[in-house]
Amino acid sequence: MIDKYNRNIDYMRMSITDLCNLRCKYCMPEGMRVQKLPMAEILTFEELIEVAKAAVECGITKFKITGGEPLARKGCPGFIKMLKEISGVQQVTMTTNGVALEENLPMLVDAGLDAINISLDTLKADVFSEITGRNCQEEVIRGIETAIESGIKVKLNTVLQRGVNDGEWNDIILFANKHNIDVRFIEIMPIGYGRGMEVVSNDFLRRELQKKYPDLKDDMSIHGNGPARYVKIPGSDCSIGFISAIHGKFCGDCNRIRLTATGKLKPCLCYGDTVDVKKIVRDNCGTDEISSYKRQKRLVGVIQEAILSKPKEHCFEKITDITEMKKMVEIGG
Repeated sequence: MIDKYNRNIDYMRMSITDLCNLRCKYCMPEGMRVQKLPMAEILTFEELIEVAKAAVECGITKFKITGGEPLARKGCPGFIKMLKEISGVQQVTMTTNGVALEENLPMLVDAGLDAINISLDTLKADVFSEITGRNCQEEVIRGIETAIESGIKVKLNTVLQRGVNDGEWNDIILFANKHNIDVRFIEIMPIGYGRGMEVVSNDFLRRELQKKYPDLKDDMSIHGNGPARYVKIPGSDCSIGFISAIHGKFCGDCNRIRLTATGKLKPCLCYGDTVDVKKIVRDNCGTDEISSYKRQKRLVGVIQEAILSKPKEHCFEKITDITEMKKMVEIGG
């Protein structure tokens, strides 16, 4: 579906849980005062499938499954299989911290998952514990390597923090190159705990890369559905992406809407405006054909409303104008 600014919105980030098994400083740090939502507040898998079917009618063909940590919700691979079976769905991918990936991978492969983005902020076990609050780096590395061996397309997501892991960018690039996978450096979003953290600019990182690799080249090939801009080191099999929320506004190419685990459609991460779909899937909740038809039509209508209400651009560069006050884990990363 085309929005008011002539952007084709064909991608939905779908959060399926607010739970996470890590406590990353910029998202859900230890002691964070957010009460775990009762399951009654979370959309069931069947309700999520209803929303997905309506989204497909609106032109959404690609879905990214997020959380919290999506694998923290029991039955996640089965849900992905259900989503893949919807007529019109072209691609289903997932973002994960990798902790539970190895054990779930056979089921994810069987479900038909198309690609996995895995968070990896450091290769140092002590720094991993400092960032995430947990001592499970080995599980994440095994998950990455097992996913690569399975043949699923894998990307790494890295968030650099000043004075914590900002000196590891080249080590992570070398790790990605060794495994022939892409890595994306993501500037900390000024949402939730990210508001108070110093951003490591991707402009700075690009300059440092250019110094170390003078033959660095822009890579204009397609690497997925996200807003990353890529470069490639000549002779390398991996590409290096930059998602620059602060220093490289990409709103003109935005193709997405977000669905929170509680059934709120978010046209833009930056703003608190939402459209409620949970009320629709739980109203008039009969299973007969007429009830299902009415719900589907109402869902299509509110998804179209959300797409048409997408703002022209975010305002991350001016924190005082940001109206989203929820934490990232409550929204869906």
